[in-house]
Amino acid sequence: YAARAGLAGLEFLIGIPGTIGGGLRMNAGAYGTEFRDITIRAHGVDRKGQTVSATPDEMGMAYRHSDAPADWIFTHATFRAVAGDKAAIKTRMKEIVASRGDAQPRGVRTGGSTFANPPGAKAWQEIDAAGCRGLMVGGAQVSEKHCNFLINTGGASAHDIETLGETVRARVAARGGPALRWEIRRVGQEGGTPARTKNTSGAKNISGAADTSRSPGTTGRTGV
Repeated sequence: YAARAGLAGLEFLIGIPGTIGGGLRMNAGAYGTEFRDITIRAHGVDRKGQTVSATPDEMGMAYRHSDAPADWIFTHATFRAVAGDKAAIKTRMKEIVASRGDAQPRGVRTGGSTFANPPGAKAWQEIDAAGCRGLMVGGAQVSEKHCNFLINTGGASAHDIETLGETVRARVAARGGPALRWEIRRVGQEGGTPARTKNTSGAKNISGAADTSRSPGTTGRTGV
């Protein structure tokens, strides 16, 4: 719609898995632009049925984070855009789609970027350096193409994904790397049966997966 209307500044949204509500909650972003850059005001309701609204500053929007109360359910928002050339907007959107296709797994079940980049570092590089490329727990796998993506190869449970993610975090920390922060919001209750850890990339396998989990329903940004 924005491209057809000649509205520029929203091109970064193309290809981001999830919803507007999730983007507001996590201040989603890509290619140098985030939700806080385009949001004028967000609106919603709380668990008591009271209407709420706030600006990005009032929500404390920061890198992949907002301080919006957990019981807020976003219903709509007002965004800013600028008049732009329709052809240029479409070209930029095509460039972003092509870039994502070159760097990220496509056509597979994934919740998108899994961990926020630590200050001064890239999460995928830390994960790769820890030997986690291709690591599997049950039906969940660290992407061979982009290490910061966890893939459901078929039949992965929430426990598989949670355990794989926590195993990755533990291995990065074990080699003196930064503490990786989950970018995906996980929901549900802890519990489940640990799955076996495998590594399909030929990297050294550290015995034992981290045994932390949540019941089916993992990831708050998109289904995997």
